Amino acid sequence: MATPAPPPAGFPLGSATTIAELERDPHPRLALLREHEPVSWIPELGGWTVTRRDLAMRVMRDPVTFTVDDPRFSTAQVVGPSMLSLDGPAHKRHREPFTDPFRVRDVHTRFNEFVERESGRLVDAIKPRGSAELRRQVAGPLAVAVVAESLGLLGADPKEILTWYDAMVSAVSDLTVGEPADPAAGAAFAQLEASVGATVAARNEGSVLVEAARDGRLELPEVASNAAVLMFGGIETTEGMITNAVLHLLRDPAQLALVRADPDLIDAAVEESLRLEPAAAVVDRYATADVELGGARIRRGDLVSVSIAGANRDPAVFTDPDRFDLRRDNARLQLAFAHGPHFCLGAHLARLETRVCIRHLLDRLPDLRLDPSAPAEARGLVFRKPQELRVRWTR
Repeated sequence: MATPAPPPAGFPLGSATTIAELERDPHPRLALLREHEPVSWIPELGGWTVTRRDLAMRVMRDPVTFTVDDPRFSTAQVVGPSMLSLDGPAHKRHREPFTDPFRVRDVHTRFNEFVERESGRLVDAIKPRGSAELRRQVAGPLAVAVVAESLGLLGADPKEILTWYDAMVSAVSDLTVGEPADPAAGAAFAQLEASVGATVAARNEGSVLVEAARDGRLELPEVASNAAVLMFGGIETTEGMITNAVLHLLRDPAQLALVRADPDLIDAAVEESLRLEPAAAVVDRYATADVELGGARIRRGDLVSVSIAGANRDPAVFTDPDRFDLRRDNARLQLAFAHGPHFCLGAHLARLETRVCIRHLLDRLPDLRLDPSAPAEARGLVFRKPQELRVRWTR
């Protein structure tokens, strides 16, 4: 058996980078890496990290050289092959059945009324209290409800879907840092797969899954794997999007005043929040050949992690990149939804949910503000958001 190649040398900043630092507050470290080692070997992650926006775009646009189709891909280890973990014709076959329901026009037609109603209901439920924890009382329940509506799973209510999701996303996070996955994830996926089978068999026309299985486009296990991926994007990143955007607005009185004076700026607030703190901070790829990138010699088989969080604060693209600025004219160049063939399928729906939720919160909760007794900050290596976002308002 061949001896494994030694890890690359000559990356002192990467070698000094810790998982704890990246989980807590990665931005100062990412800025150093971007300036001095834009493609850096980080031993604690066992791979390369790309922090410069142009290099990040190069990786995400080139699935031939930088693929997701690798047995180490953590999501595939938990839920099997899906549109998230395949490239080329296989990726196209898995993704195509889900494309139409998530186009801009279809999202508005199909989901706008539901998102408005559910968001309003959740905000009205907390209104009499004068205080709340928004992540688990508003943002999370809204994201879960919309996923439940879009999947149309028979015999599964939003609480059950959330239980499955929590088990699977916990396993993905464990695998990312080299820990064994919790066996509960396997049981959760088996329950999801059974619900997908029942939904398809009943031809529930309210479900995107039925169309995916029609005429054998995808086999049932493949539909279930992609349903899990839609859950990851629809719950984890959307919950993070909403929570992060509200946090950014409430801790910046000047920017909040702009939105209160002109609600049309909510769209700008969403984009700028996505840029400043993307809910999914990294995306992983694997090199299919030896390649040079940003001065680094990457070897075939190496893990190449694109730091979306790093690319989104690249000063070569975004002036004063650490500032939350609703007047920024190029915030939509942010890469929070990735890029290339794996651009997030649910981007338009996630934007709709975040926009509507923020509007309802500001309209229905007078003088909404952060709870000073419970400071909130985004945390997480892969998925970043506050664990709690406690707020107050005048009843």
